[in-house]
Amino acid sequence: MKVMFHSQLGTGGCKPGIQDRGAEETRIVPENDRRAARRGSMTRRGALGLFLLPFAGSLSAAPRPLRIVSLDAGLTETLLMLGVRPVAIADREVWEKWVVEPPLPPEIADVGTLLEPNLEFLQQLRPDVILAIPYLDGIKPLLERVAPVTTIGIYTEEGRPYQLAVDATRQLARLVGKEEEGEALIAATEAGFLEIRQQLAPLSARPLYIVNFMDPRNVRVYGRQSLFQDVFDRIGIRNAWTGDTNYWGFATLGLDGLATASDARLAYMEPLPEGAGGTLTESPVWNAMPFVRNRSIMRLPAVLMFGALPSAARFAHELAKAMTGDAAHG
Repeated sequence: MKVMFHSQLGTGGCKPGIQDRGAEETRIVPENDRRAARRGSMTRRGALGLFLLPFAGSLSAAPRPLRIVSLDAGLTETLLMLGVRPVAIADREVWEKWVVEPPLPPEIADVGTLLEPNLEFLQQLRPDVILAIPYLDGIKPLLERVAPVTTIGIYTEEGRPYQLAVDATRQLARLVGKEEEGEALIAATEAGFLEIRQQLAPLSARPLYIVNFMDPRNVRVYGRQSLFQDVFDRIGIRNAWTGDTNYWGFATLGLDGLATASDARLAYMEPLPEGAGGTLTESPVWNAMPFVRNRSIMRLPAVLMFGALPSAARFAHELAKAMTGDAAHG
């Protein structure tokens, strides 16, 4: 369907300023007197303006909150932790499956999929700004026909997602006027890491794989350039996967590729593909893995693997809970 873009977003009318009430004076005076009167009038007007300046904020209406459409879950979770609700997001239906926390308010609309948002609906929402990531640069010209686009990259070739998530938090906090809340979020995340590092110190000797199951035979394993690796570094856990990873910080490989570390533990994240659990228990390859034989497997709830600070904090918390709960298994 051909999408028609009509007018640009309205800017809203401006309230008139304080008017000079001497304008309606009609009596005739000599020219010299008129010039003197004008000079005096300007002086009085300036004084009145200076007097009222401190009260300008109280006389003006409070600024309207920005209407934000966020097309990335990591940016969305950061906004929510700052106390800001976007008017709409992409892929709302997968939030509870892959993100889980923070809970998504029911009034936030869904604009469709990440790469194919509903442009007509976007236009109807009349956003002030659309938040995007570099992954969406291909559709940015289309989005810019609806509203200004702010692109914030956390997963880039730099391979520093945690630090870029900190930078993104500050950028979003400035955008929405929540600088104090942004710094508080950063500080709380760092404090949580320090506490968990101390908690896990007695359990940190053995390396750990962190994976998602793609199907019963293949996994996505996270390593360098991933958010999870950055969390490992901050809580004192060694990653068992030292091989190459892609732009997003993971590698896809068969189960037999996880046999590289004989003393490794494995943590896998929900959700599991349908039927994978039963198939795994019957797989000779799976049952031959050292972490299976050693009963060194942990199941974690879903954590957004391409998230920001809230996902980093959630991953550290859930991993610590699993490791301390399974400590008896080695």
